[in-house]
Amino acid sequence: MGAASIGDRYLPTSGNGGYRATHYDLELTYRPGANRLDGWARISIVTTQPLRRFTLDLAAGFDVSKVLVGGKAAAKFGLRGGKLQITPARPVDAGAEVVVAVRYSGNPGPVRGTWGEVGWEELTDGALVASQPNGAPSWFPCNDHPSNKATFRTSLAVDSPYHVLCNGTLVSKRAGGSVTTWVYEQDEPMATYLATVQIGHYEQQHLADEPRQLAVLPSRLRTRFTYDFARQPAIMETFGRLFGPYPYAGYTVIVTDDELEIPLEAQGISVFGANHLDGRRGYERLVAHELAHQWFGNSLTVASWQDIWLNEGFACYAEWLWSEESGGDSADAMAARYWKRLAGSPQDLVIADPGPSRMFDDRVYKRGALTLHVLRRALGDEPFFDLLREWTSSYRHGVVSTAGFLDLVSSVDPAAPAAVRPWLFDSKLPTLARARSRR
Repeated sequence: MGAASIGDRYLPTSGNGGYRATHYDLELTYRPGANRLDGWARISIVTTQPLRRFTLDLAAGFDVSKVLVGGKAAAKFGLRGGKLQITPARPVDAGAEVVVAVRYSGNPGPVRGTWGEVGWEELTDGALVASQPNGAPSWFPCNDHPSNKATFRTSLAVDSPYHVLCNGTLVSKRAGGSVTTWVYEQDEPMATYLATVQIGHYEQQHLADEPRQLAVLPSRLRTRFTYDFARQPAIMETFGRLFGPYPYAGYTVIVTDDELEIPLEAQGISVFGANHLDGRRGYERLVAHELAHQWFGNSLTVASWQDIWLNEGFACYAEWLWSEESGGDSADAMAARYWKRLAGSPQDLVIADPGPSRMFDDRVYKRGALTLHVLRRALGDEPFFDLLREWTSSYRHGVVSTAGFLDLVSSVDPAAPAAVRPWLFDSKLPTLARARSRR
């Protein structure tokens, strides 16, 4: 039998049924001048049903020259409509562990859709990848659904003057002739949309240890970066105390030489544009926001895109917590300010299910943060932050849902879910009670 899509109704054509990917081994060569990518992708899968045929997500425009399933040439394969359709030489049994190897090449570019362009993007001199929510197939064949997390090994050969950053730990860097091959290993499971490649003329700086914090950026931006990101280690310490231990071995901030519309998160990495450095810490809230995603979104990944408030509401609330911690406005003051702003906005969005066209609506972010602040008021500070640490610990490197979060809230205080349900499930903005002393 064949395998259908996983069935996320927000992205019904992304993801594939019948198997789970457990590991990606990507062996890539990229020529920036020609924007040419050549690759072998070796994908370890475990089948969940017998398969006579199956699919991988891969953007149109690539030339696929070879497909092997379990080391044997596929009987048939073809790339149509963003799906690499594969018929193995023999049907694959349910529960089998096999490696699917795909040889492909082409000129990578972003995937165009409801949310603009996502995925592989050329820079003035280099490239970056920012794939949320469905841009991963712009550069490698995959099972592109956030619930299917896997480990990664990424080997990328590029002209030697360029610096390459990928997810995980740099395990080797080999120069040969005019080309250098960079090899990174990501041992913690990762959703495909969080996999990234960053290529440019960058230098690396060490920022802090425990966890190891690095920066990768053009040398011309060093002075502004040093001031604007000086408090990142303190933000890391604060979030580790409030949310639980940082979930990865290290964290790297990259600043591109180009301007970017918004900063972007990847697993273990945050990406900022040159325009996000102003020498006045004017974007420090975004430094906090992107760092918070390492807990909320990356370690804890939504099982379905309708629950994206669990990523963005938590990261937005982290901005308020850092403001409070660093001597800025309190979370109470931030909540009051944004409630007033939301009260003047259309009351037509349910943040626990905003719909695919509005999953990145700013109201999802701000009302998600308000939901957490209301919960904090209902529980009190100590139980609230205990709950957050339990949340990040119980689901570390896993997938999460709104229902699971409310179950955890109920286990702490059976009455508390009633306080937050209207914020999540009603389109009308609830009234924000006046701040009161927390127990």
